[in-house]
Amino acid sequence: MPELPEVETTVRLLRRELVGRRFLRVSLKWPRQCPTPEDLRTELPGREVTALSRRGKFIVVHLDPADRTLLVHLRMSGQLSVQPESAPFDPHAHTVFSLDDGLELRFSDTRKFGRVYLLRDPEDVFAQLGPEPLDSAFCPKWMRERFRTRKRAIKTLLLEQSVVAGLGNIYADESLFRAQIDPRRPASSLNSREVRALHRAIRAVLEEAIEHQGTSFDWVYSGGEMQSRLKVYGRKEQPCSRCATPIQRIVVGQRGTHLCPRCQR
Repeated sequence: MPELPEVETTVRLLRRELVGRRFLRVSLKWPRQCPTPEDLRTELPGREVTALSRRGKFIVVHLDPADRTLLVHLRMSGQLSVQPESAPFDPHAHTVFSLDDGLELRFSDTRKFGRVYLLRDPEDVFAQLGPEPLDSAFCPKWMRERFRTRKRAIKTLLLEQSVVAGLGNIYADESLFRAQIDPRRPASSLNSREVRALHRAIRAVLEEAIEHQGTSFDWVYSGGEMQSRLKVYGRKEQPCSRCATPIQRIVVGQRGTHLCPRCQR
């Protein structure tokens, strides 16, 4: 699933194509992709895109009139792209937005897990999200309070979007490696020094991944360069960059997890 760096990169690329454009119509070939398909068809046409931003893993399209906000969550296999109307037919583009310059915003989603929302108040969705990991609200003190009574594995807790918005499997593994913390440890067992180290690691990993436009993987997301800089994720049995111990792949909370058994005791 695209994580914060991949979604942020997508937002930055789409911003150049969409800001100032107006929606003309919406084609929903699989209406279940949007919880309120009729609202999308009737309320979106005529609105202008004023800005694009990101909240967690959500792409946020700000509109004029501003009484509606368009949200897109890519989930496992979603891809957003701007194409000419004459571009070859894409059987997986289940939602297509026609724009006023002869282009289309196509939401292609092979597995059909992605979602499109047109909301009066996006906080109806965002209320369940934790702080952005690159914002000041995400700080070691806040982390310690969240971890203090949690007996669950720290890796599992980091994947909860109510704890850290936008963090996923790849960057959780990378952050725990940088902080030298075993992903299986109970969150409540981390001391203040370790929490500070994890906080620094999360920020550093995400900032580096954004700089390199995310991690390219499978056929879902391409164009990133972070995959060549990953230290543990996807490197099973390869030598650790610190100590040369072979990287292990285990399962934590039903998620594949990569670690160095020596550096992350």
